[in-house]
Amino acid sequence: MGRLAAVEPQSDADRADRRHAGGEVAAAGVSAARMVARARWLMITSGLTTLVAIAAVIGVIGYRVYHGGGSGAAAATPATVERIVALPKGARVTATAVAGDHVVVTLDIAGSTEIRTFDVKTLTDSGRLRFVPAP
Repeated sequence: MGRLAAVEPQSDADRADRRHAGGEVAAAGVSAARMVARARWLMITSGLTTLVAIAAVIGVIGYRVYHGGGSGAAAATPATVERIVALPKGARVTATAVAGDHVVVTLDIAGSTEIRTFDVKTLTDSGRLRFVPAP
């Protein structure tokens, strides 16, 4: 009873298959574990990168909301500024324009041209340019 048929393979081919299959299973288990560990590492890395990117976008949006420089607040709540500008006698407005932060008014005063600029927010006089005919 030293050799039972159910315990050991009967032929050399069965012995080779059993040895070969056991080695492959062990090697496949190790390589599968490595692959799973690598995939897990890549998932963690991509997840952290995504979280950093989302935090950066939210940070930029928050910065722009709180440090807008007043441009958004001025457009949302316009302040009414009223001002009366006295023109010289006989002066006539020939053109108006808006250039950046200034309102530009072109005047014709007794045959000479004058350009006056006013600040948009405060409507204060910010400059004059006079054109007179040469003598």
